[in-house]
Amino acid sequence: MSAPPPEQVPAAPAVSPAAARRGVQAVTAETFSFSDAVGGVRGVIEALLPGTLFVVVYVVATNLTWALGAAVGAALVAVVLRLAQRTPVTQALGGLLGIGVGVIWAWRSGEAGNFFAWGLWTNAIYLVAVLLSIVVRWPAVGLVVEGMRAGFTADTAKEQAADGASPFAALVAWRKDRALVRRYTAATWLWVGMFGLRLAVQLPLYLDNSVGWLGTARLVLGVPLWGLVLWLTWAVVRGAHGDEVEGADDANDARESRQV
Repeated sequence: MSAPPPEQVPAAPAVSPAAARRGVQAVTAETFSFSDAVGGVRGVIEALLPGTLFVVVYVVATNLTWALGAAVGAALVAVVLRLAQRTPVTQALGGLLGIGVGVIWAWRSGEAGNFFAWGLWTNAIYLVAVLLSIVVRWPAVGLVVEGMRAGFTADTAKEQAADGASPFAALVAWRKDRALVRRYTAATWLWVGMFGLRLAVQLPLYLDNSVGWLGTARLVLGVPLWGLVLWLTWAVVRGAHGDEVEGADDANDARESRQV
């Protein structure tokens, strides 16, 4: 009687190689496209324009109301255009939400620097989260990448649970491979560096109320740095499971040669 097959981890759903993968999804692609990762030219413009207008208008006119209005207007136009063209609106809405929080804080306090306070808080929260994931040996990059590879969503989790399979199998199986954990830990340190660098540069400028320099640092350390970290993460995790498959194939070949 043959031995029962080993427990299977649900495979990721097939994805067209030509399909553009944006944001963190780009780290699971076979090839990396910086343009696709950051949302294309349009995505970059939508991300940078509100903050750029805020800084330029405030520095030139020294008028907080005008600067806030310019930032909100740019974010609203991005959302309206996407709605009119029936294109995905998630990225534009996310930008509008972030701009909206910054505008409220700056308006209520009367301090232009508080337009950037929300970004500082979110970076601090992310920094603590990714550091904690490394400390407890559940590197955040591993959770995200393995979840995407397995196509993990609330719906698939319900379907797998209904079939009697663990919906979290793909999220925990990789932790049995020490080499894979080390690889994902190294990739997570890249994100620690990104969030830490942003805070190290921007926080002193915020405390000094240097709005022009703070806005410039925010732009430089925003999309360009994010795209660079996405590429570095892709380079680190690329072929993680390919190495595993090659190792298994080599072991099988060795066993077969001994049997012959």
